[in-house]
Amino acid sequence: MPETEEIFVVGECAAGQLTSPSREVLAVGGRLAEALNARLACGLVGHGLERACQDAIAYGADTVYTVEDPLLADFQIELSLAALTGLARAVPSRMLLMARTHQGREVAPRLAARLGVPLAQDCVQVNVDPATRRLLATRPVYGGNAMATVVCAATPQFATIRPKAYDACLPDATRQGAVVPVRVPLDPSLAKTTMVRVVKEEAEGIKLEDARVIVAGGRGLGGPEAFQPLQELANTLGAGIGASRAAVDSGWVPYSWQIGLTGKTVTPELYITVGISGASQHMAGCSGAKCIVAINKDPEANIFRQARYGVVGDWRTFLPALTRIVRELRTEADPTVVR
Repeated sequence: MPETEEIFVVGECAAGQLTSPSREVLAVGGRLAEALNARLACGLVGHGLERACQDAIAYGADTVYTVEDPLLADFQIELSLAALTGLARAVPSRMLLMARTHQGREVAPRLAARLGVPLAQDCVQVNVDPATRRLLATRPVYGGNAMATVVCAATPQFATIRPKAYDACLPDATRQGAVVPVRVPLDPSLAKTTMVRVVKEEAEGIKLEDARVIVAGGRGLGGPEAFQPLQELANTLGAGIGASRAAVDSGWVPYSWQIGLTGKTVTPELYITVGISGASQHMAGCSGAKCIVAINKDPEANIFRQARYGVVGDWRTFLPALTRIVRELRTEADPTVVR
């Protein structure tokens, strides 16, 4: 496969728009393109991609390559994979990047196998070696207990980026770029499954990935009933509520609350942990928080090594007092707030 000076981002669409993780990967691709003096391209497959193409250009793409087909209206792994394989072969590039979303986890390893290149999965940082101009990809290993930096030796150099590992750039609606359709013939018989219906889970409260403040609980709370006072604090702060894997595995709260290596990655401005020990697997999901406040009765808990502020004590004593003080402060700031 010939090597070109182009960074190629495989984008995802939802409701006709470019997804947030894809916008983040475009920001990563833009940094790499600048370091290599290369152009930034985005590849989109689907149906009705006009708005997504505009989004990709506004978020930094110089060129958007598209495969449009009614068969791609809904994500179906075999059809989407065939379209992306044809697109990647038609537009050879130096580096190939994709968000490690649920869709990315299904597509990326298969796409790498079809292109005959290795894949650096779940990267939290990517850079360029100035001497070799090769991709340096940093990713968690040994269950998140260590970080490894690997060199991508084949071309295209292929990596998936963990969502929230980078911030998306601010969009520029005035940017100009080219949209280039690529014809990839698709056969309906490729599909081994059929979409019968889509059932959307009704989400309550603030979405964790977008929350500026998060309150999270762990095994140290002792049981599911303890998440009620956590919810009261979260409501008072206007915060999202999360949990460690231990709390989720115990059946105390739903999986959608889980933060960590096998859960969600969050980057809030304030992250309050209650009864969370701070295992590396959990910290892998919240290390991007700007300020961590830890409440734990164990003074040797690892969470205190990561936290800016720590409270050593029983959460049953401290949490109600914190909630009360926050309510009083909010009432002073805004008398219309109901206690």
